[in-house]
Amino acid sequence: MIKPTVSILISGRGSNMEALASACDSKVIPANVGVVISNIADAPGLDRAAGFGIPTAVVPHAGRSKAAFEADLQAILKHYKTDIICLAGFMRILSADFVNLWEGRILNIHPSLLPDFAGTNVYARTLAAGVRESGCTVHRVTAEVDSGDILVQSRVPVRAGDTESTLAERILQAEHVAYPQALAMLVSQLAAKPHPERKVS
Repeated sequence: MIKPTVSILISGRGSNMEALASACDSKVIPANVGVVISNIADAPGLDRAAGFGIPTAVVPHAGRSKAAFEADLQAILKHYKTDIICLAGFMRILSADFVNLWEGRILNIHPSLLPDFAGTNVYARTLAAGVRESGCTVHRVTAEVDSGDILVQSRVPVRAGDTESTLAERILQAEHVAYPQALAMLVSQLAAKPHPERKVS
């Protein structure tokens, strides 16, 4: 069986990227990581990816139209024969046109139990709400932010005295387990179907 190629998009330190790459490298997930792409030239995750021997690329977004940015992004994804895209701390909202090209094949991880606390400022909003439980969600990406089909959720307690940073760190540890689980699920689902022609042009 030909392993699918996963491309990972990051904007920062890339710890979830590292969790995904480790799972692929150790054969826990029957997939290959083709490239790690960042919109930030000095994102620490690029060095982490290089440590795995994974090719990296930078597609800057500043001072450019979204169309130009996404055209360059698509060209790189096509070059590496991408089958699945994982957003791992990628801090850009992709257009509906781009998302539709990859329907069902883009995953994202969000630091809450969606549909609760969709959007930004998640940790502050979680603490302000006084909830006793939070967690993370891995979902398919659709044109509407944080609204796609949920593949995996992991629950994390909110403890008395938690700050945004302590809660974020606890949720991040859960993300490192949940994201590889979700990617393995998607790889298995796609393996059961005839491989469609890649839509990226």
